[in-house]
Amino acid sequence: MTLNYAYILIAFVVSLLFSLIGTPLIVKMCNMNGIYDLPSARKVHKQAIPRLGGSLFMPSLSVGVAVAIFLMHQGMKGNFHIGISTIMMVIGALLIYSIGILDDLKGMKASHKFVIQTMAALLFPLCNLMISNLHGLFGIHEMPLWFSYPLTVFVILLIVNAMNLIDGIDGLAASLAFLILSAFAYLYFQLGAYLFCLICVSLAGATLAFFFFNVYGKVGRLKTFMGDSGSLFLGYIIAYMAIKYQMTHEPGGFPYREESLLISFSLVFIPCADVIRVAISRLLSGKPMFKPDQTHIHHCIMQVGMDQHQTLATIILLFLAFCLINYGLYVGGLNTTGVVIVDILLYTAFMYSVKKIAKQ
Repeated sequence: MTLNYAYILIAFVVSLLFSLIGTPLIVKMCNMNGIYDLPSARKVHKQAIPRLGGSLFMPSLSVGVAVAIFLMHQGMKGNFHIGISTIMMVIGALLIYSIGILDDLKGMKASHKFVIQTMAALLFPLCNLMISNLHGLFGIHEMPLWFSYPLTVFVILLIVNAMNLIDGIDGLAASLAFLILSAFAYLYFQLGAYLFCLICVSLAGATLAFFFFNVYGKVGRLKTFMGDSGSLFLGYIIAYMAIKYQMTHEPGGFPYREESLLISFSLVFIPCADVIRVAISRLLSGKPMFKPDQTHIHHCIMQVGMDQHQTLATIILLFLAFCLINYGLYVGGLNTTGVVIVDILLYTAFMYSVKKIAKQ
């Protein structure tokens, strides 16, 4: 057990260092080639910022996991195997990463990106990685394949785009991803699923390194944005971890845990709720679904008068509050359906209050 902790720490540190060393080189390359995220009416920043910081997430993750696995193999420690779903995740992640890089370098239509995201999402159910049991949510347990398949694809697309769209102010997407990945690392470690734990801690190390450059880097020197190559990749890995964790009786699933679906739901609730709220708002107002605007949660909070750092702290505290509330409600005996309803009501009340204050 102590050695497993050591390998996990090694994966985290290697990925962190790889990203810390590589990011200044990426920023220099962006400055030399004019690869910037330019200011616009819908964006918060007012200066051109290099936007390939997140391009190091995948290589940092790969190096961190590879080093840890090599050392575990040398020491004959660790209990994991690489299954078909993991291979599919790698293929899908490469596809997502590729369209992210292409979008950062040359730009892509949102509708085109969505089509390729859907192709990557379809890989999960093909290898039997899907949401096929809602564990009593709204009275639903086992679900037929015809419903599970599209539901899984929808959830993957929701999480991927949620992480992409919440990347609107310094440090927000990186902070949320770091907390979510850290939680999943702990959860998978408890299950003895060390490969998934290594993936989570390695990617968490890369996001932590990026956070420092993104939040504390000076404009014109080392400040950088993660770009779509980073945010889409984060979303895809988090989607995989969330769906994999809630699996129980299915082939390749873990022992039955009544709370597994609620845990995955709680960890991705804030970014996903924001996307759903914005999508419903655009639909009701007749606005194009893929047209960017300033209606996301970070925009709304900043309209109250908070700066970026205050907005970041508010959303992170909100994320932690929902996790603690859900834990308390579940331990207190409220079922999953009740917890989800409470979350929706609390989130709606929070956003209503924020908008009302902003209009005063």
